[in-house]
Amino acid sequence: MSMFTKCGKSLVIASSVLALSGTAFAQDSTHKVDRVTPFNGVKDYRTWSVGVWGGGSAAFGPFGGPYYFNNFDFNHVGLVYGGYIKKQIFHNFGLQADFMRGQVKGSTKASQSLVDGIKEFKTDIEWSASLSGVLSLGAINWINKQSYVIPYLSAGAGTMAFKPTVETASGKTAVLNSAGKATHQELFIPVGVGAKFVVARGVNIDLGYTMNFVNSKVFDGVNNGSKDKFSTARLGVEFALGNKKKPQLAVVNPAAQVAMDLWDKNAALKNSLAESDARNQAAISQMQQELNSMKTDSDNDGVPDYLDKCPNTPAGTKVDGAGCPLPTPVQVVKEKIVITDADKKVVKDAIDNLEFDLGKATIRANSLPSLDKVASLLVEKNFSLKLAGHTDNTGSATTNMRLSKERAEAIKAYLVSKGANPSRIEATGYGSTQPIASNKTAAGRQQNRRVEFTLY
Repeated sequence: MSMFTKCGKSLVIASSVLALSGTAFAQDSTHKVDRVTPFNGVKDYRTWSVGVWGGGSAAFGPFGGPYYFNNFDFNHVGLVYGGYIKKQIFHNFGLQADFMRGQVKGSTKASQSLVDGIKEFKTDIEWSASLSGVLSLGAINWINKQSYVIPYLSAGAGTMAFKPTVETASGKTAVLNSAGKATHQELFIPVGVGAKFVVARGVNIDLGYTMNFVNSKVFDGVNNGSKDKFSTARLGVEFALGNKKKPQLAVVNPAAQVAMDLWDKNAALKNSLAESDARNQAAISQMQQELNSMKTDSDNDGVPDYLDKCPNTPAGTKVDGAGCPLPTPVQVVKEKIVITDADKKVVKDAIDNLEFDLGKATIRANSLPSLDKVASLLVEKNFSLKLAGHTDNTGSATTNMRLSKERAEAIKAYLVSKGANPSRIEATGYGSTQPIASNKTAAGRQQNRRVEFTLY
């Protein structure tokens, strides 16, 4: 058995063991489901990751291959390896930059005719770099809170530098040159499928298969007029970068995040309702006791004890709302006021002698002696007095109303200055609204310009 046979078999066995052990670990893991705030962007996640991998290559795949190089055994499995860096954009989509090196090999069957005398080829991939979009198919899991196995699809484009070497039936080898150089550089399109197995926080086993479509007719060393392609199977390990306390965006189940948030809120609401119900029951019990105590009336006066400010009131006593005895009414004797003819004459004299400056509220000096007598009368007998000012209809109604009011107030002010009680004097102006004579004659207008004094 050749060295390549041993390596190929070892690679397949190792891939199987790691995949099975990773799956078993994931199923048995008690990996804590990370909690983040829903709809809060990607700041609570780790979105960058790196990976390394190794695997095998073949000159054909599901989309076919060169019919003249379809002889397959472990002797014709090429070894490939590489690494990548990935940026997760959403839960189910990310961008991945890949680097790869290795070999692709193939040979014809013994019963098959040779093409251009070529029996075998070996193409060394010196380097390849590509950028792919990766679509995760199992990020949302409605069965388990944590996603442990996440299938994915990928597709992208890149550049590859390769050097094809062929061997003829006679055992000769030759390097297929391109523009005088042994290394070719062409574009290629990688299309892949695979699955990530979550084995630890921020650590995933990556098992994948990729079909690579090369923009070259001589990748396999034979220029037969069609573009070449090859496939790779790989097994690798991916490590999330960043704060270890944050979950990896690519493996978090967003449905579980929302569900757990709702469950927590529901549980909190139930606890709050239970606590509120307990408080309400205690409050109701206390209120019932208080209501019972509020009905107690020890002295039977109709006022409950909690409102009774005068407890132990004798039976039959009339009480107020505070439970205190009502005061005995005091008989108020109202003094009878007697206004004599002499009093009326004093007032009449004051009216007859009352004069003001023309169009003003200034009392003339000859009116003051009779007003002094009215003031003395008010002080001695504690009379009340109503002063009503009136005018004729000469001038505007507003002016007349103001002037009549000011003249009544002027008389009140004078009487108060002589000792009369201001609270017992009422001064009102009526303007020209209450004439006692015709305003068409000078005599009538003179009568209407007056201040009436009313004792009571």
